[in-house]
Amino acid sequence: MTPKNPAKSAIRIGTRGSALAKWQAEWVSARLQELGAAVELVFIKTGGDGTTTPIAASGEQGLFTKEIQRALLDRRVDLAVHSLKDLPTDVVDGLTLAAVPTRETTQDAFVSNKYSKLDELPQRARVGTGSRRRQSQLLYARPDLEVRDIRGNVDTRLKKLDDGEYDAIILATAGLKRLGLADRIKQQLPVNVMLPAIGQGALGLETRSDDEATIRIVAQLDDIDSHCGVLAERTMLSTLRGGCLAPVGAHSRIDSGSLWLDGVVLSPDGKQRIIASRNATPADAASLGTAVANDLLEQGARDLIEQARSR
Repeated sequence: MTPKNPAKSAIRIGTRGSALAKWQAEWVSARLQELGAAVELVFIKTGGDGTTTPIAASGEQGLFTKEIQRALLDRRVDLAVHSLKDLPTDVVDGLTLAAVPTRETTQDAFVSNKYSKLDELPQRARVGTGSRRRQSQLLYARPDLEVRDIRGNVDTRLKKLDDGEYDAIILATAGLKRLGLADRIKQQLPVNVMLPAIGQGALGLETRSDDEATIRIVAQLDDIDSHCGVLAERTMLSTLRGGCLAPVGAHSRIDSGSLWLDGVVLSPDGKQRIIASRNATPADAASLGTAVANDLLEQGARDLIEQARSR
């Protein structure tokens, strides 16, 4: 087979060693090889690997991405495969988001061994999630629940559920599907109950800005609708200055040629909830994100985000 980009040597993909990160990197690797590129996986340990501190409690962004970005800048790897929900919105000089492949399901999943949906949970049921966004939205919908932190990879969290530590846990549908665990999903939570994380279900393929050869190859994996959607969401989050640990959610979608964006900001206890929604052309994705963020700010989003930061 003649490579479509014969001038480029093997693309070194930097990835974490977790099961989900490996699946994502191997999926990208397979797509690049279909394009005729030679690929090598390079495993990198990040600050989020092995920690037992709940992410929300750590107060640190980029736990799963900083080391891989550093490897890109140091030219130890040529391409980073990120879960976009983990990638901070701050621009890193010298790096660019070269592609966003077709997005997986964005919704969160309700997982339980006893109950088939969120509404069936009894009062004081124990629900596990390490996300402030999920915690706040759960408490808004069901203030009677006992929402508890949970930490670890997907298998670890499922084991804690199976061991009876929780009555239910909330995970990303996309991760469960990619790991072949879709049968554990009892309910995909509707977006009017649980708006997803910014970038949830999407992969971000990041390269050095000056690596034209890699960018040219990787750009062939870009899905324009997915890219526009996450651009709107990430611009919204950046304008809010919320960071990926704040109780902020978003949902973008293409409908009849228009890009719609719904955004939500909540107080940590779920008692206050601010929502906004707008639409624009996909070409105006960044402006759409800014407009929705400004609508949220006008309603008092800044105070709710500061409440989360002070915890």
